[in-house]
Amino acid sequence: MCGAELRPLPDGVQRVAALLQAHGHADLPQMLDGAARTAQQAADALGVAVGQIAKSVVFRRTADDAPVLVVAAGDRRVDEAKVAALVGGIARADAAFVKGRTGFSIGGVAPIGHALPPVALIDCSLLRFDEIWAAAGHPHAVFRLRPQDLTGLTGAPVADVVTEGGCP
Repeated sequence: MCGAELRPLPDGVQRVAALLQAHGHADLPQMLDGAARTAQQAADALGVAVGQIAKSVVFRRTADDAPVLVVAAGDRRVDEAKVAALVGGIARADAAFVKGRTGFSIGGVAPIGHALPPVALIDCSLLRFDEIWAAAGHPHAVFRLRPQDLTGLTGAPVADVVTEGGCP
């Protein structure tokens, strides 16, 4: 044993794990050997299709500075105009905004456990998979779930928010 397995989980991962347990979710966060800051890195580390990675993209709503979370399939690009049509005008969020509003660093933003509750949307193209993986509060942490679990965990509606593919 090298001792790494004895280190406590990072705070963000602990927050996500506690919420998953509270919801009775069977799969708790897993720490990966390497960082999974991008959907491709996560897919490679897990041996799954890049679309199975539920990436969390955070925007800033311009009217009130509220965080807007879009959980999208890793092989899709978020369509900002579609998101804005649903939640109002948005702008890109910088790293400080993301960290301050979510409590997570970019590359490890989980769909749950945010410091401030976001306005959230779930990309409907995730529904083409039986199993997906999401960041768990740290660039090395992920957890497994079914796409339909996202609505129960986040309270967010499913919508067509990507540039291609759309709803199945």
